[in-house]
Amino acid sequence: MKRPLGAQISHMLRDRGVEVIFGIPGVHNQEMYRGIEEAGITHVLARHEQGAGFMADGYARATGQPGVAYVITGPGLCNIMTPMGQGYSDSVPMLVISSCLDEVAAARGQLHQMKDQEAAAAAVCDWSHTAGSAQAAYGLIERAFDEFELNRPRPKHIQVPIAQLEAEADPAPPPNQPALRTKALDPDIAPVLSLLNTAKRPLFILGGGARSNLWRQILSQVGGACFTTYAGRGLVGTGYALDFGATLARPGSAEIVASADLVVAVGTELAEVDMWRADLGHNAPLVRVDLDAEVLGDAHRALVKLQADGESFARTLWAATEGADPATGWSHEEVAEARTRWRAEVDALRPGILPILDALRAAIPPETMIYSDMTQFAYVAKEVWEMSSPYHWHHPTGFGTLGYALPAGIGGAVARRGKPTAVIAGDYGFHYTMQELGVAVELGLPLPIILWDNGKLKEIEDSMVRAQIAPNAVIARNPDFCKLAEAFGAAAAVPSTLEELQHTVRGAFDASGPTLIHVTPEIL
Repeated sequence: MKRPLGAQISHMLRDRGVEVIFGIPGVHNQEMYRGIEEAGITHVLARHEQGAGFMADGYARATGQPGVAYVITGPGLCNIMTPMGQGYSDSVPMLVISSCLDEVAAARGQLHQMKDQEAAAAAVCDWSHTAGSAQAAYGLIERAFDEFELNRPRPKHIQVPIAQLEAEADPAPPPNQPALRTKALDPDIAPVLSLLNTAKRPLFILGGGARSNLWRQILSQVGGACFTTYAGRGLVGTGYALDFGATLARPGSAEIVASADLVVAVGTELAEVDMWRADLGHNAPLVRVDLDAEVLGDAHRALVKLQADGESFARTLWAATEGADPATGWSHEEVAEARTRWRAEVDALRPGILPILDALRAAIPPETMIYSDMTQFAYVAKEVWEMSSPYHWHHPTGFGTLGYALPAGIGGAVARRGKPTAVIAGDYGFHYTMQELGVAVELGLPLPIILWDNGKLKEIEDSMVRAQIAPNAVIARNPDFCKLAEAFGAAAAVPSTLEELQHTVRGAFDASGPTLIHVTPEIL
């Protein structure tokens, strides 16, 4: 039946599998809220649109399905642009739907007015378009969901004029058949097999797009060593003897890469934030497998370029290499020696964190999904914390925003009811989005929030010292974080020993709401 378009949009989203929407209502987008409950969708009320965006991000990373957010015209959209930029960097499927003014060129002084809202959003997402009719809105939503399946998943923004949201509209058309992504087939991988057949030291670099549970078997079949990017951690599980880990940021990794006689990079940009250097360091032929054509044609100059998803490439490669004679050029000893040396480097670079991480890892169930913020505690963990399963640690790589962990963790916990989710944040970054504690309390989420408080922007202070700049503006007055958490209705604890930390964290997973666990360097 006919309904206002704002209501029809919610029904269309539900027909395409959307179960949760994050957002904040306002007078401009209230018509979008008319159909949410009627469509059977759960709405999570954020305390700030930035929080809503990060919640949608965290939900998408936990489920693999698009995270959806509703925001208002002008400031609402501006506030969610940081999460959109983060999602663009990290290949997160997000759909942001906002209201917009009906006319801006011939009118001034309107509520929430921007000069060009569509263009502003376009700067931080895959695309941003205005739906001037019901059919345009339906078409753009359908396009977004198709592209989430077909292409590298990235945020999209659709804005709908207020008058259109209020106007009566026919229902959206039923969903089409799911779009089919390009798959790697036997002929496609023939050049890769030819190179593998002669390689003695094949090296695989697995990124977040290398989605498959077959990589450990593939590596064993071909005798391959591997690195993972931060986003690819856990793809080979733990204990594989030729796994160098997520250590591409260690300067010595370039020497290892240079010693390989074949490098196969799957689902990774090989970006600055993956390696913290300009060049990978390879001397051997490079194979790139990626959905993104821009990645395939980048400055690393791959010899073989295959545009395909990582999962189908892995499946095809696994079948083609079954029973092959594995290469024997790598030794378990050289991998173990490199990892031991790099662990010591990490500890020396940011001392005092490693023992706390080791204690924390022992207390956290292996199936826990962790969301971390831009903090030294997480920087150390990304290199040394081995993951038994992929896509269980999410970090704001790339765009690198502060304030990500708490709201993203809330989105992940909403998606994973009954499964353990944890948050790791630094004291300064926590200031950005700490108001979202209210959402976690409201929803009764058993969410351990490990707050690393060294009383300063320590990473920036260290960088200033290295640059021979007198540290400036790196210390901010912190509140009593435990009292703050309790004021929101959350539990709080200040463990004084590592054993107490472990006990507190274990208990937090069984609590009836979030627990802020305040940790300082003095715990050692």
